[in-house]
Amino acid sequence: MIVRAQRLRGRSLRVGILTIFVLCFLACSLMAQEREPETPPPPPLPPPQARTNERLAIRAGRMFTGKADDLAKQQVILIEGSRIVQVGPAGDVQIPPGTDVLDLGNATVLPGLIDGHTHIFASGPDLDEQMLKEPLQYRTLEALVNVQRDLYVGFTTLRDLKTLGGMYGDVDLRNAINKGLVQGPRLQVSGRGFATTGGFRPKGYSRDIPLPSMLQTVDSPWEARKGVREQLMNGTDWIKFYAAYDFTFSPDGKIVNPPTFTLEEVQAFVDEAHDKGHKVSCHAFAGKGLHNCLAAGVDTIEHAVQLSDEDIQQFKTKGIYLIPTLYHYQLDREHDAKKYGGHTVAEVSEPNFRRAAAAGVKVAFGTGVGPFPHGTQVKEFEYMVKFGMTPAQVIRAATIVDAQMMGWEANIGSIERGKFADLVAVCGDPLADITELERVKFVMKGGQLLRNDLNAPAGKGCQK
Repeated sequence: MIVRAQRLRGRSLRVGILTIFVLCFLACSLMAQEREPETPPPPPLPPPQARTNERLAIRAGRMFTGKADDLAKQQVILIEGSRIVQVGPAGDVQIPPGTDVLDLGNATVLPGLIDGHTHIFASGPDLDEQMLKEPLQYRTLEALVNVQRDLYVGFTTLRDLKTLGGMYGDVDLRNAINKGLVQGPRLQVSGRGFATTGGFRPKGYSRDIPLPSMLQTVDSPWEARKGVREQLMNGTDWIKFYAAYDFTFSPDGKIVNPPTFTLEEVQAFVDEAHDKGHKVSCHAFAGKGLHNCLAAGVDTIEHAVQLSDEDIQQFKTKGIYLIPTLYHYQLDREHDAKKYGGHTVAEVSEPNFRRAAAAGVKVAFGTGVGPFPHGTQVKEFEYMVKFGMTPAQVIRAATIVDAQMMGWEANIGSIERGKFADLVAVCGDPLADITELERVKFVMKGGQLLRNDLNAPAGKGCQK
């Protein structure tokens, strides 16, 4: 009996110690979770709602077509399958019997929004860590989440400008969306992108350690031509290159942005891509790199923060699109001020963008969204208005102008007969308050209803 009692006491002691250990472990885990909160999941994106009929009619209380700068009242959009077959005043459009009807009589309906400059493979603030530690397959899954977040807030089309070491994952994602394997916006992609030796690269590491490049490296006109051929062979839509990368500020606050590629190399990118029916995007803030892109006749210039009068004239003469990415610089204000002795890209971009917009440069909508959370790109609308454009001009930039820039104006960008039924809706009047576009409540892509909060409970819909 004595031995048995001792065994029972020993067993109880072991159980007690184990219990204490488990409780301590759980407590420590809970404390760790409090210290390191998990990233919230993306907004829910349910499967497209089934159509009971091939034909659908949408009654719109107000409508911005993308072709005019005002709102049409009491309109009907008639959809068959994925495309619009008729649109016009409610009294002129006959809704055939048996047609499904969506009543958006209290809302403003617009074309699906387009973001002409994204980086869907950028997730989080540390791109070096992401590229060096995350497998390509995992990064593709992150990119899928990012495009679905953008679709949820109303962007039915994206132009993505390089994968930041993600190789041709954007091509695969685009193809998977197009084949219906996964849900996402329409995509035009640029694959790996191009830089020179010493250009866009991880920094601060030992030179004795070979590191992967975030872009494809080329160092001559013939290498540029070969690189274009290779990327187009692998399925990219656009050619994207960095005509200038690192920058500093002069004492008087001007941006100093040395070129990377020579004019001959830039011309090789442009000629090779254009000869094969593809377009070219140039990254440059200022200086000779920007001038090389203008001289060579690229299709779009991203950022173009510092512009001379001659630069602005070349934009206009050659019909080159400017994608300003204004909100991006607002986020970087504090970082820039610390790094550059009080100077910021934001303070340079504002007056130069005002001049370009006032001069009639073709301004397209693009956010540069990537390292900062997806969904925040809607703030770009506010800054384009704040810095000189009217709300109508901004909405057109994010719809029909982007569609023209992408060569897709025959299919998207406006609410017209024959175009895809890519539609979004908000409650208020975005021409009076551009921030309405930050509160999209209805999303449709190709006639498939992806989101509809307009008639939802709990006050999510529009007020009568």
